[in-house]
Amino acid sequence: MTTDSIKVLELKGITKTFGSIIANKDVNLDLYKGEILSILGENGSGKTTAMNIISGIYTQEEGSIYMNGEQVSIKSPHDALSLGIGMVHQHFKLVDIFTAAENVLVGLSKKDYKNIINKNGEGNKSFNVKEAAKCIKDMCDKYGFELDPNKKVYNMTVSEKQTLEIIKALYRNADILILDEPTAVLTPQETAHLFNVIKNMKNDGKSIVIITHKLNEVMEISDRVAIFRKGRHISTVETSKTNIKELTDMMVGEKVDLEIERSEPKNVEDRLFVNNISVKNDDGRVAVKNVSFTAKSGEILGIAGISGSGQKELLEAIQGLRPIDSGEVILRNPKENKPATFFHKTLRRIKELAAQGAFHDPDGNPINFKGMKNKEITEMVNEGKVLFNEDEIVPLKGKNPLQIRELGIRLSFVPEDRLGMGLVGSMNLIDNMMLRSYRHGHWIFLDRERPKKLTQKIIEELNIVTPSASTNVSKLSGGNVQKVLVGREIALAPKVFMAAYPVRGLDINSSYLIYNLLEKQKCDGIAVIYVGEDLDVLLALCDRVMVLCDGEVSGIVNAREVTKDQIGEMMTRHGEVQ
Repeated sequence: MTTDSIKVLELKGITKTFGSIIANKDVNLDLYKGEILSILGENGSGKTTAMNIISGIYTQEEGSIYMNGEQVSIKSPHDALSLGIGMVHQHFKLVDIFTAAENVLVGLSKKDYKNIINKNGEGNKSFNVKEAAKCIKDMCDKYGFELDPNKKVYNMTVSEKQTLEIIKALYRNADILILDEPTAVLTPQETAHLFNVIKNMKNDGKSIVIITHKLNEVMEISDRVAIFRKGRHISTVETSKTNIKELTDMMVGEKVDLEIERSEPKNVEDRLFVNNISVKNDDGRVAVKNVSFTAKSGEILGIAGISGSGQKELLEAIQGLRPIDSGEVILRNPKENKPATFFHKTLRRIKELAAQGAFHDPDGNPINFKGMKNKEITEMVNEGKVLFNEDEIVPLKGKNPLQIRELGIRLSFVPEDRLGMGLVGSMNLIDNMMLRSYRHGHWIFLDRERPKKLTQKIIEELNIVTPSASTNVSKLSGGNVQKVLVGREIALAPKVFMAAYPVRGLDINSSYLIYNLLEKQKCDGIAVIYVGEDLDVLLALCDRVMVLCDGEVSGIVNAREVTKDQIGEMMTRHGEVQ
């Protein structure tokens, strides 16, 4: 910053702990008037904790906060707002049935309102929605926001909801604005518009702090970058004097390879057919509308779209977790001349298939098991002498995950809600592995040995930080929880692997580990479906990208040929571009 820059905020020696966990240790940080400061750090680095202390959500145990050179005490968000500090979180705090103007007034007492008006020098305006709506319009005109003050929240786009949260803070006279991952759910076009608004606020003397993990955006928008690592503020550098590689190395503490290895698809075969399916969400509204696509073995199909465009419902429907209203899902299971196994089929299912003429022996003779005892059949299967005649064509509509599994179909699914749908927090790592293998036990005894070995293997290969395999999943960090889930699903050796935001909450090293694991699944002939929110990663990792807009397919494109802006345009419009 220049020598005449005004320091509006300063942290000195801030320390914050949660039990034995040190979230922040001796953090020193400053912010200047009219600057954009980016906060970078891996998952668990303490960057969000420090910002939560500034915004009054947490209180530090040690250290001091200064504003304009004077020490201040911030014990609550109300304290922070009274000092001109506002924070916009990733999860919006809005009332759906209220308008924008009504949401702006929510939580304000008449005394708060009077203080706001007096500070703005606007006299004794009445405390009402009409005045709030006029104020919103004035802010939109001043900074370049696009928002209808009378629009209900439930009719707003994600971008409009975020705009409303920013306006709420500005309405309360925030001069320091903290934005937590503000572009995570925006299209490239919406991100560009937001950046223009941020620059306008900067030019008006506002100080903006952006918590983000998108290094390209850091380089584009910020004046300075503060790097956090393991709870400490490592350094603050001028953006114009650094680069992405240097920032990454400072975040991690060592040199990092940020290359996604994407190979050309080989031995590509159609594996999963989704034909004109429609699916409702939890509220009974149609979330997926006549969606059709084919997932191919040896390929990664990416799914892009604004958050809430039907990604979650689509994958849950394929997995059998959500009913399909219309259309069909068909899996082509590669089985021709391959042996049947009890890992994939029960004895009962093998006998049913034999009665349908599905098998032959190694000499090519048909097998029907007539007159054979179960023990004899079991011996033939275990010796690999029961071979499939052809690939299985299996309709999946109407089947639940257990029925799909009993058919010998291996679908692996990493859901968006990892602790709600993927893992059980109150169970340890081994028991969570057993959720996928308990049926391999005999009678009342469960097979714990294989899950135990698998757990240890995943811990070592994915660098999962845990006291032991017997630790409850709920006690792990979010990033380690995600690695447990991804590792378990990959270990199933599926025919189709579906992952919804598998790197959400992971640090950079772990994220690239997951990307390369997905690439390995592709090289092993698995059909991979990847739902992501970072378009740069989608275009670098995937072979094709399907774009959803309001639950409909607006395009399926070659990831090697399409641009990020073109994907962004498809995310906001309907139409078929194949």
